[in-house]
Amino acid sequence: MSAALYAFIGLAALAANLPFMVERALFIWPPKDGKTKAFGWRLLELLVLYVVVGGLGLWLESRLGPVHRQRWQFYVTTFALFVVAAYPGFVLRYFWRKRGM
Repeated sequence: MSAALYAFIGLAALAANLPFMVERALFIWPPKDGKTKAFGWRLLELLVLYVVVGGLGLWLESRLGPVHRQRWQFYVTTFALFVVAAYPGFVLRYFWRKRGM
């Protein structure tokens, strides 16, 4: 495995945890009334970042050679792996936070 592949996997892991680290909705708008971001926003951001990282991976693959067609099973599996990579951010946000935060 090359260093570029390790960098891409690290970027994907960072992107998976980003919705649980940032309080702005879609990384742009601050939450209303100083409250925390709703869990639905975090799921939407996770899906958007999955598409962005997948698009980056597709672009990188196209630079190396012909792109292999994938079926729905590939996307379900990679999304499940993306959600597993988001687990540390989820734990830090919802299980290890102090009361009143």
